[in-house]
Order: sequence, then structure tokens, then C-alpha cells
Amino acid sequence: MTGDVAVLGAGMHPWGKWGRSFVEYGTVAARAALSDAGIGWQDVQSVVGADTVRGGYPGYVAGATFAQALGWQGARVTSVYAACASGAQAINTARAQILAGMADVVLVVGADAAPKGFFAPAGGDRPDDPDWLRFRVLGATNPAYFALYARRRMALYGDTPEDFALVKVKNAAAGALNPNARYRTPVTADQVAASAVVADPLRLLDICATSDGAAAVVMSSMEFARRHGAADPVRIRAVSTVTPTYPKAVLDLPDIATDSAIAAEPAPESFRASIARSAYEEAAIGPEELSLAEVYDLSTALELEWYEDIGLCAAGEGAKLVREGATALGGRIPVNPSGGLASFGEAVPAQAIAQVCELTWQLRGTAGERQIPGARAGITANQGLFGHGSAVVAVR
Repeated sequence: MTGDVAVLGAGMHPWGKWGRSFVEYGTVAARAALSDAGIGWQDVQSVVGADTVRGGYPGYVAGATFAQALGWQGARVTSVYAACASGAQAINTARAQILAGMADVVLVVGADAAPKGFFAPAGGDRPDDPDWLRFRVLGATNPAYFALYARRRMALYGDTPEDFALVKVKNAAAGALNPNARYRTPVTADQVAASAVVADPLRLLDICATSDGAAAVVMSSMEFARRHGAADPVRIRAVSTVTPTYPKAVLDLPDIATDSAIAAEPAPESFRASIARSAYEEAAIGPEELSLAEVYDLSTALELEWYEDIGLCAAGEGAKLVREGATALGGRIPVNPSGGLASFGEAVPAQAIAQVCELTWQLRGTAGERQIPGARAGITANQGLFGHGSAVVAVR
């Protein structure tokens, strides 16, 4: 039995600050994906919702929330929470149901209505929660953590704030071509340098915003896709949801310390690198076969780290790629042709699904002005709080 599953439809609600319920956003995205797939809501046999933790109902149930909003019709339902990896976990759950023969057609939805400013922990005292502790004990907000990683790159590899700015310039240029992006205005390096310092060395335009938004995909078995008339659909070939390996020698949010390496040698690769490696191994392809990548650019510096983690270059060479234009539209291996989080902002349960939407449109050849000619394979990569891996390989 093949491990491939088909992506029949992809849909989004444009991202921004709309001031409405996450349910409305997710319903719009779901209907767009169903229309794109040519599938009726009554034909969906399972709904997998990526949970929202800030705009959601008590209990943060997303799967049944979207099923109810679309109209109860008896479908199986699942809700998944894995922080920023929730969308990939939801896609993996849908894939598992399809390959197990539990459903032929599955709708995957993620949506959020994010708070203004940076994310903070939910209310209440939780001294056993490392996310709560890093805010309360250290005052380590997300931008502070992003800045630590930027400083680490500067110390280890000689990266500069000018290198980081080039990532924003590249992603803003792509986002300007994306009708679903929140920010659709090109940005210059001078504008990045002139924006306010948030957490030195990162400036406001180096860091992604928080946003409202939604994304959805309709997935099916390959047999159903053929019966439905999709002879050559985009196929998901691998999903990586691996966890870190002990000991972790590099600080990883939300933990406020690394593991001791006295008793055991650190793993030869980072957690993020292991996420990508697992996906490549399952898909039986390598980074040299990629046409594009969508990565988790919480900050400009972190995008450079992902270039190395997904195998586009050796450690310390990420800045060289962006300087050469290799990762821009028209370059050797475009990264974040959607515009990335730099252009969208974070809508946590939706972002890993949105990455798969972009891969779908690129591999179909329907991405419009940002289309990568002849795209045949792509990878998504991000990670969720508390050790959730997230990578998807799609091919055509």
C-alpha cells in the first residue's frame, strides 16, 4: 500500500486583524478548500481541527466546533493541540485515518484570533509549566528568545543585522504577491534598520506579528482521488512529528536551561535538523530534490537557521544563501514563497496548514505571480512548543 495521500483542495481566510471569531475564519477556509476540491460537505467523512488556545471555546475544542459551524452531518471528529505544530499534527492525523481505511475524505482546519502584541501564557499560576515559568521567572518573552538565537548566530557564524534584514526584504517581496497575506507592501533593508529595536539585535521588522487567520485542506486516499477525476493530485508523502533527543545542548523554547551533557554526549544534530531528516527519510528524497520550502520564520535570524536545518546548506552558511538570492523567488531554492510569517503573522493552529496550502498551489502551478516554474517537491518545517516536530513533504 502506498503511503501517499492526495491533497484535493486548499483554502484560506486572508490573515490580518479582523476582530471576529476564529470559527468564522475557519469556516471560510473550510468552504474554500471544499470548493477547490470539488467536494460537498456531506461527502466529508472526518474533520480534524487544529486547536486554538486563545480564541477558542472552553476546552479549546476545534474539530467539533468547525463540524457544527458547517452543519452537523455525522462525520468523525478529532481535535489536535501541539502549539505551532498543531496543523502538521492535524494533517498527520488525517493521513493516518486515510491510510488506515477509516475515511476516504478528511477535512483539516486550523484558525485563530490572536491577541495584540506578543503571545503571553494563559492566566493563573502554574509553577509546573515551563512556558509560564520562563515568562514569570525570567521575563523571557518570545522576542527575547528570538534575539538570543540571533546573537548566537552572530557569535558563531559572523551573521550581521544586515543579513537578517535581507530575509525580511525577500519575504516581503513574496508576500506582496500573495492575496492572503496580511502585509502586502515591499520593504527595504533601510526600513528594517530604521524600525524600532524590540530585542537587540532584532528590530520590529525582524519579528513576525500575531494575526487572525485560517487555513484548510481536503485530503483523500489516492483511490478516491482517481475516482473523483484527479489523476495527478498533489500528494503528501511524509509528515514528521518527532521529538527532541536527550540531551538538548542548545536552549529550546520554552525551557529555561539546557540538559546536562555530562552523562551523555549531545546528539550530532539539532532538534530542528532531526525534524527535517525524519521527513526526508520517510519520503525517500533529499534536500537536493526540493523545488521550494516553507519554513517557520518567527524571526529573520531563525529563517537562516532553518536553511541549515533542512539541509539547503552547511551550518553557518545560511546568510550566504540569502545574500546570493538563492532563497528568493527566481533563486535556486525559493524559501517562503508565500511571504512566510513575516507577511502573514502567527495564527498558531493555522500556520502549518497554511504552509501546506502554499506547497499545494506551487506544485499545481496555480500560485500566480509568485509561481516557481516546474515545482515538483517541497517541504514545510516548523516546531511547536514543548518538543513538537512539524515537517511535511509534498510532491507531484
